[in-house]
Amino acid sequence: MTITIVGSQLGDEGKGRVVDLYGDAIDVVVRYQGGDNAGHTVVHDGEEYKLSLVPSGVIRGKVGVLGNGCVVNPETLFGELDALRERGLDPDVRVAERAHVILPYHRVLDGIEETAKDDLAAGTTGRGIGPTYEDKAGRRGVRVGDLLDPDVLRERLEYVVPQKRALAEAVYGLEAGEAFDAEGLFETYRGYGERLADEDMTVNCGEFLARRIDAGDEVMFEGAQGTSIDIDHGIYPYVTSSNPTAGGASTGTGLGPTVVGQGEVIGIVKAYLSRVGTGPLPTELGHVEGQTPEGGGDTSSAAEEIATYIRDEGGEYGTVTGRPRRVGWLDVPMLRHAARANGFTGLAINHVDVLAGLDTVKVGHAYEFDGDELRTMPATTEQWGRCEAIYREFDGWSEVDWAAVADEGYEALPEDARTYLEYVSDELDAPIYAVGVGPGREQTVVLDSPV
Repeated sequence: MTITIVGSQLGDEGKGRVVDLYGDAIDVVVRYQGGDNAGHTVVHDGEEYKLSLVPSGVIRGKVGVLGNGCVVNPETLFGELDALRERGLDPDVRVAERAHVILPYHRVLDGIEETAKDDLAAGTTGRGIGPTYEDKAGRRGVRVGDLLDPDVLRERLEYVVPQKRALAEAVYGLEAGEAFDAEGLFETYRGYGERLADEDMTVNCGEFLARRIDAGDEVMFEGAQGTSIDIDHGIYPYVTSSNPTAGGASTGTGLGPTVVGQGEVIGIVKAYLSRVGTGPLPTELGHVEGQTPEGGGDTSSAAEEIATYIRDEGGEYGTVTGRPRRVGWLDVPMLRHAARANGFTGLAINHVDVLAGLDTVKVGHAYEFDGDELRTMPATTEQWGRCEAIYREFDGWSEVDWAAVADEGYEALPEDARTYLEYVSDELDAPIYAVGVGPGREQTVVLDSPV
């Protein structure tokens, strides 16, 4: 059996804690897209682990796999593995030989190109994700399997590095440095290939997973980011460069869509909306300088106050910069779009505790667009930016002892919170499997287990 974990919004919905929640019954956890731009935090046995590339299931001793749909920075990979080992863990991580490799020139070009895009910038992390996927599509990429064969690796680098150096120098006026030195890159990445081989980490991903499933193992597919920043189904161009949607679990692992489709697809929902970066956000509360588009957001004093409350309660500030993140009411047309694109069989709704204490909780139930009412996201981001949210109001709920609620079960949730949750379930036509009421796995109300 398989379980696919998908973000239903713009990322940061709490996917890692759901992977951890159901992790006991899982044997293999697979990342099927993205790279080290997908930060996730797992709290296990009172310990907090911050990961950006390694599948979060390895914290619980599961086999972790980076599928062929991923882009892999070997420096990040080995850095995270070494850090986990220093903390007493023994992570077992395999890497698809068909996965593409992030090289230093990808990171250099990422930052330059993002700056050049100005208003069309997607708010990337600058870690080379987009340029690596560009090279993959342009058939000039370096794959993990290439690191294992020095002759092939040298051939790949001697073909692509001069192109990248010319781009940096002639187009962007850079003085190309070590990131564009083919010989230096060859020596460094040959070393990574030797370590991958020595630790027996590389696999033919689809074949490896098929054998595990045939042997009776439970396999979980872990998506990064969220549906609305999917390259095909998201708010283009403010999107990531891969497919976080459930279809990516098939193309990003080498298993057929019938394998994914016969299992569970769990949509992870944040009880409100948060976002880093620019682009429209119809239900936005307040205004974040440099991110909220001109004229966007509800800038009334009441909305600014609620936005600050949600940020403070939910920790919606940049981990490194401390900059406030954009926040907004739940956008239900966005969720309906995600439910259709992914085929959710169940939901996990997180951060319900963050909204406690508000007198009223709103949701964007639909959009008003050129005089029409829309119940789902329009096809273009420009149209989405012209949508006005049509709100539905719910009575707020009080702060309670959330640890006691997690112990006692769903009926212990405040009645108004249950009304809110059941509205979401009804609108998406999917049952609620779990409700997150705090950061730890134990701070979860579990209604059902998909395993």
